[in-house]
Formats: sequence, structure tokens, C-alpha cells
Amino acid sequence: MKAQLSFLLSFALFSSLPAKDEDYAPGTDAMPKEGVPRGAVTKHSWESEIFPGTVRDYWVYVPSQYKEGNPASLLICQDGGGFVRENGAFRAPTVLDNLIHAGDIPVTIGIFVNPGVVPAVKEGQQPRKNRSFEYDTLSDQYARFLLEEILPEVGKSYQITNDPANRVICGNSSGGICAFTAAWERPAAFGNVISHIGSFTNIRGGHVYPALIRKSEPKPIRVFLQDGENDLDNLHGNWPIANEQMAAALEYAGYDYQFVMGTGKHSGRHGGAIFPDTLRWIWRDWNAADPEN
Repeated sequence: MKAQLSFLLSFALFSSLPAKDEDYAPGTDAMPKEGVPRGAVTKHSWESEIFPGTVRDYWVYVPSQYKEGNPASLLICQDGGGFVRENGAFRAPTVLDNLIHAGDIPVTIGIFVNPGVVPAVKEGQQPRKNRSFEYDTLSDQYARFLLEEILPEVGKSYQITNDPANRVICGNSSGGICAFTAAWERPAAFGNVISHIGSFTNIRGGHVYPALIRKSEPKPIRVFLQDGENDLDNLHGNWPIANEQMAAALEYAGYDYQFVMGTGKHSGRHGGAIFPDTLRWIWRDWNAADPEN
């Protein structure tokens, strides 16, 4: 479980952690490398029916190794614009380029989805953000949005595996609890969760998850949690304590999970710095030999 394959995560990153949030930075796996083919990233927009009245941007990453007829693995990230930024904390397309080329993870299509907004009705007004409702609500609505709207749309152009073990959903902060909720509600669709600085606090009731995990039959999902000792402490709750409670509940219930606590604040810097190793851990057995052979 927790310690089962922790050696796959970079020991140096976790045993000699920086003193300040600003010291966390993307590593070499987030930098373009000579000889590594680059995948294509395209930007799209979507008007949702499951979240009526909302519009949003999303990006699709397709690796150069993708071949029609061979369903690709899947990575979905909330707050997608931050994940695809070339100078951001995650630089996900470049990370995917490098890890796929190295054989560390399978050929993977990435879908990076922004939260919805309700457009302004009058000139000069700001659009209404729908992020907290979509991400912090404990229901199957966001999972249905992905399964009934976004994935079928992307599926018109590319083939994606239906195997939940090769489908990962990821997010930061409220996007992190959103990722967990989607897998909790639809484990047959999302078998892996990555949560950075996850908001498992009482924004819209997310503080109940540790109790639910302990009192429910374990679900077939693999979970990676990251947080920082200097994360938020406010009227909604204490983020480090909430993530520690999540990790303790996952341990108690026998989940395949990993929890990394750094020294950072409420930012994506630490999660971005370890993102390549996180993906390696999530997909650590993707290319395992058939035990019967």
C-alpha cells in the first residue's frame, strides 16, 4: 500500500524538501529534450447542458505516438489552462512527451478542462464563475459532465481506453477534491486520482470524506495526495490537517495510495515539481508482464 513502491518517487525531493514555496520548480522532465517528439495541443470551447448556461475552454493533448486503432490511456486535469502553460508549474504536455518517450507511462491523451463560467449579460459586466459549484459539490454531476459531454466529444476524433486502471483524473485545490469526487462516484470510469493541495474542507461539505472512506467498502481507485505544511487555514478548515485525515482514512481502509507532505503554501509549485514522479507512481505497473506468461 502506502510504502509498497514508494522508492519509485524521487527520494531527494521528499527527504530534503525546500524551505520555501518559491524554491519548488519544475525539473528536467518538464523541459523539452532533444530527440523527444512533441505531441499536439489544440484548444476548444464547450457549452454545457449538464451545467446549463456555462461555457468553458478545454485543451486536448495528443502524443506523436498515438495510432488510430490503439486506444490511448487518459489524463484529465481540472483548471486545465494552468496545466498546459509552457511556463507554468506543471507543463503537462512536455512532461507527457518525455515520460511517454521514455516508456515510463503509456501512450496517453490529455484533456485539460477549465471550470465553466456564465457569460455576462451586459457589456462591462464580469462572467459569473461556476468553479466552486462544479468542483466542491459532492455529487456525480461533474463526473457526468465528463462522461456524457467532454469524453464523447473528444472520442469523435480519438480512441481512449475504457479501462479505469489507465484513466487518471487530476486537479489542484478544489480541482483536487473534484478529481476525488469523480472517481468516488464513478470508479468504473476513473481508476486513478491525483490531488494537489486538495480542498477536503468544509467549502461544500468535502470534510466528510475521511469518515465516508472509513465507513464504505473500498473502491478500486489508486490515490495520490500532495499538500504543504503552510497550506491554508481559514473558516473552511485546515488544509494540511484535512489531507492528513484523508491519508489516514485511505490507510485504514486499505487503499493503494501515496501521500506527500511538503513545506509549500497553497500553490501548484510542489505538485508541479514532483508531477513526473507522481505520474510514474500512478502508472507504475502499466507495462507489467502478464504473470501467466
